[in-house]
Amino acid sequence: MPDDATLTPAALDWAARADEAAAQIALDAARHDADDSFVADAYELLKREGFFKAHVPAELGGGGATYAEICAVVRRLARACGSTGLAFSMHTHLVALAAWRWRHEGAPTEGLLKRVAAEDLVLVSSGGSDWLQSAGTAEKVDGGYSVTARKVFSSGSPAGDLLMTSAVYDDPDAGPTVLHFAVPLSAPGVTRLDTWKAMGMRGTGSHDLQLEQVFVPEAAISGRRPQGRWGPLFHGISMVAFPIIYSAYLGVAEAARARALEVARRKPADEALTQLAGEMENAFFACETAVAGMIRNAETSKPGPEATNRAMMGRTLAGQAAIRTVERAMEVAGGASFYRSVGLERAFRDVQGARFHPLQEKPQLRYAGRLALGLDIDG
Repeated sequence: MPDDATLTPAALDWAARADEAAAQIALDAARHDADDSFVADAYELLKREGFFKAHVPAELGGGGATYAEICAVVRRLARACGSTGLAFSMHTHLVALAAWRWRHEGAPTEGLLKRVAAEDLVLVSSGGSDWLQSAGTAEKVDGGYSVTARKVFSSGSPAGDLLMTSAVYDDPDAGPTVLHFAVPLSAPGVTRLDTWKAMGMRGTGSHDLQLEQVFVPEAAISGRRPQGRWGPLFHGISMVAFPIIYSAYLGVAEAARARALEVARRKPADEALTQLAGEMENAFFACETAVAGMIRNAETSKPGPEATNRAMMGRTLAGQAAIRTVERAMEVAGGASFYRSVGLERAFRDVQGARFHPLQEKPQLRYAGRLALGLDIDG
């Protein structure tokens, strides 16, 4: 890869660099899937090449990759290894939200972004287990809070430095209040549990994290909000995070499509095969279009109920289309797809993860329906 010392951030071609990294990462993807091991070697490579700070603004010491570029990076990595793409997206969407808030809202996220750039920090999200309700309790103690919680789906945790998380404080005046904060994974009371034995995305290291009476200083509280209700922070998360996350599933679908066509082109074409290939193409186009719409929404909108609605409709449609693409890819390849060596059954398992990120389909439909009818989205 090019010597970064000779290139300014603006001159870096992050998509091309991702393709080079992906070629190496692909070599170990099947092994990590087979033995449920974290993609540590891929993370080491990505850290060496500056990907974890790629989306930090250049003026704060980062790589200056644009939002669309970082989505393209996730897509390319996931084409090579779904687990790497998805785990990396969890770090990246946290950086993206901090960068968006710093640039557009003047939020005090500069310190975090500078640390990510200077220290090559890897961020871990607990959003999959928290969402609007959050999980765990925060009790007021001298100088801060004592937090006890169990955070599931903590992707990238074996290599993580900071857990970006939350817990619920029963405020005597305001009632149940969600506190947002960062916790070093090396902090006393933080334990990573070996729980990630999953159907797919087996290399993401999405283990549970146990927090047992972890001290969080008052100064570390970065946000407060009423429990269980939509607000500016979660509208921002919805708008910015999900195009990045679903770029990973687009990458998985894209790799499955390419593999299926490679296998099918060695077979005599017939009407059934051509129709299946056409259905696969339609599904992939739908996935690609939905993700592109989500990216455009993140680049041009302001956080709020309407932007969240567009992001979440895109999330449902992209996920459905990614799953359908891989299903059709297996049919296009035929019986060969049943062999693990072909790689399609791994793609089939990995892409199922698209079902489970918030908002899942039924809550998303309820949100869209309530918004369309002029009802309270918190109702």
